[in-house]
Amino acid sequence: MKRNQLSGSLILLVLCISCEYGGGLYPTSEGDIGGEEFGENYNEFSENPFQSTEAEPISTFSIDADGASYSNTRRFLTRENSLPPRGALRTEEVINFFPLDYPEPTDGRPVSVHGEVSGCPWNEETRIVRVGIKGRTLSRNAMPSANWVLLADVSGSMSDPDKLGLLQEGFHAFVDEMKNTDRLAIVTYAGSDKVALKSTSGREKDKIHRAIDRLSSGGSTAGADGILTAYEIAEENFIFGGNNRIIIGTDGDFNVGPSSQEELVDLIEENRDRGIFLTVLGYGTGNLNEGMMEQLANNGNGNFEYIDSEEQSDKVFRHEFGKFYTVAKDVKVQVEWNPDVVEEYRLIGYENRLLETDDFEDDTKDAGEIGSGQNVTALYEIKPKPGAQLRGQRAFTFRFRYKHPDWDQSQEFSVDIADEGQTFEEATENHRFVTTLTAWAMLMWDSEYKEGLKYQEVMDWGAHCISYDPQGYRQEWLNDLVPQSQQLDNTDP
Repeated sequence: MKRNQLSGSLILLVLCISCEYGGGLYPTSEGDIGGEEFGENYNEFSENPFQSTEAEPISTFSIDADGASYSNTRRFLTRENSLPPRGALRTEEVINFFPLDYPEPTDGRPVSVHGEVSGCPWNEETRIVRVGIKGRTLSRNAMPSANWVLLADVSGSMSDPDKLGLLQEGFHAFVDEMKNTDRLAIVTYAGSDKVALKSTSGREKDKIHRAIDRLSSGGSTAGADGILTAYEIAEENFIFGGNNRIIIGTDGDFNVGPSSQEELVDLIEENRDRGIFLTVLGYGTGNLNEGMMEQLANNGNGNFEYIDSEEQSDKVFRHEFGKFYTVAKDVKVQVEWNPDVVEEYRLIGYENRLLETDDFEDDTKDAGEIGSGQNVTALYEIKPKPGAQLRGQRAFTFRFRYKHPDWDQSQEFSVDIADEGQTFEEATENHRFVTTLTAWAMLMWDSEYKEGLKYQEVMDWGAHCISYDPQGYRQEWLNDLVPQSQQLDNTDP
């Protein structure tokens, strides 16, 4: 199938990677990012600093709808009895793990956008600007027929129950959610790749379940060959106007074939322009190459999740099944700051999603995807210019660009977000919750911008913003994770 025929393909590629690190792609932090004591590898990055609006009046970044960092952080806190390594803690993924009751689009666009401004709870001299994005929720009937390819790593390193066993459970749940008009194939790889199930109709779910049950581990890992085979099968069974995606399930021990991060990213990028979407799911501990997984998803028109439990598997495969259906791709955000009103700003998180100013209007520049019903949040901390009044002033303008899943040209629109002078306590629950999550991440990171922030303050703020909690994730965070992180963090007296 020709490259231009594949726009609109959606391959579900669940990828769990833990191969040898092939080099960082982003600026390194001054401190050790950690992970070595666990036999794991993470990409290095530095915390975004404050920028002068006089020198840099425009900020541009790609959205990131991943949630892997939060579930991996939870694993470190609850199972490893350790704070997460710095490289494992990406604030935007901590925030975007949680479902928020953002409004649905009503203007015909596939996304809705709104924002809010409040006081900053950890610094009385700054303010928090939030922008929230919500992908249109597709009903089951509105979801297009799909062409799925499940790519399972069955090498010897996947033998642990929290790897292949958990992966199989997730695949079974995924199959139960499939429509009868869908098709699904299974590719495995160990010493070599193998087609474990040819593309099969969703009406034959029993046959698909039996193929998943037969998966067993053993051998070395030829992951690159498996990826190539998965793409070939996806192309052969391409559904025009449908949803075509690959799922790779692996711990990423790519010790046969291309194994460096750069080589695998190049391989993924070659296929990205064909319209093949990629979901990367990480499994297991001990040899996890989380940095590799995140970059493959970032560069492959996909998203990245980490599966640490049966509950997390249910979240990804059942409760948030709609995320496997992209409603907008290459979503970019650009903010223009008014230097007469705002003196400095810093984007919180998204350190490895920063774009150049010219990238915003460049439709060949890749950016993040958003799935059905998915919410994405970004926060800025700003320093008003001394003597300036933000209320009633044009302090900043948010511009957005996105493409429909099967389009090559992007659409642009802008949103005005006014500062009404509200305090942090007066802000909406969504705003207070994501800001509190940010404060928690800053404490674990030991951010230079945390001022006098304390864990007890995080718990106090969090206790007042958990009324919307459909699956209990906020309650778990507040009752279990925040106290555990406080206990482990010796910088908090």
